[in-house]
Amino acid sequence: MRSRLVSRRDVLVGGLAAALPFGVAACSANKRHVLQVGGLPVTCNLTLPVACVARAAANGSVAAGSPRFEYQYSKYSGWPEIKESLMAASIEAAYMLAPLVMDLADRKIPAKIVSLGHRSGAVIMVRSDSPYVHFRELAGKRIAIPSRFAVDFLFLRKMLAQENMTPADMQIIEMAPPDMPAALYAKAVDAYCTGEPFGAAAERAGYARTLRMTRNEWRNYICCVLTVRDELIRDNRPLVQDLVDHVLGAGEWLDAKQENRSKAVTIAAGRDFFNQDPNIIQFVMEHPTDRVTYGDLRMIRAEFEELMQLSLEAGTIKHPIPYESYVDESFAKNAQPTVIAL
Repeated sequence: MRSRLVSRRDVLVGGLAAALPFGVAACSANKRHVLQVGGLPVTCNLTLPVACVARAAANGSVAAGSPRFEYQYSKYSGWPEIKESLMAASIEAAYMLAPLVMDLADRKIPAKIVSLGHRSGAVIMVRSDSPYVHFRELAGKRIAIPSRFAVDFLFLRKMLAQENMTPADMQIIEMAPPDMPAALYAKAVDAYCTGEPFGAAAERAGYARTLRMTRNEWRNYICCVLTVRDELIRDNRPLVQDLVDHVLGAGEWLDAKQENRSKAVTIAAGRDFFNQDPNIIQFVMEHPTDRVTYGDLRMIRAEFEELMQLSLEAGTIKHPIPYESYVDESFAKNAQPTVIAL
């Protein structure tokens, strides 16, 4: 499977390449380690494009004879496809939903979470002209979620619990997030709960508003996590550590100042990454600025155990799964976040 990880050399966004240091994509005599990392075109995965481009930029100054790592973003359309690729070892690393990684561990698939990818970033959207102000007013309404395995669904369940409600009090519909804004516009659903930028797309267009955000309701919300197969951990720990360092560095860089977020929008919107309207991603970065956050990517056991308990209550996980079977904390503990210079 390792041969499938070596493909094109250039991972820079076309329009950004000229602005980066000379020699980033130049030929090198150093040994190259090119790793494809799966991800979705969602802002919860934004640290990945930044890490890819930052690593490529740094390769221009790698000392002769030193390993030359490269990370290539491999875009997927849905979590089930990424999960299947990890199970089949078609890819060795990906951003994944944390509960899905727990499920992989339960199935004895050799993969571990090695880092968080973000915090917050999920929203509950309603039409701008709807009368809904309080969450309880959604009782009996049609609510779209990405999947019952999605952490967005767990967010919805937390909101229900706060109001002493259950999923039976709503008509819950599973729907692909890109279809949700149009469904809300057409009044096919009354609300939807998902990650960004699919809430921002409807809000920016003027026909939707946020009813609830995880930034206000669940401050330690985690969803997408960097996951790697055990074989990669066993065979190339330096590469995995370097990837974690770049993801953590990207997170700190994104939260350091708004200018960096704007640069990240230019990177992520390009064809090599999300291939999306940059104005929508920029909206997520600004309305409000902590709609999604990236600077605090600590691995906290209690937060994963909370996700586990919520998943057990939702019935998406059937029994408790040992923490050590799906998390490898060693890379986070040894991390030295890379200083991102873009």
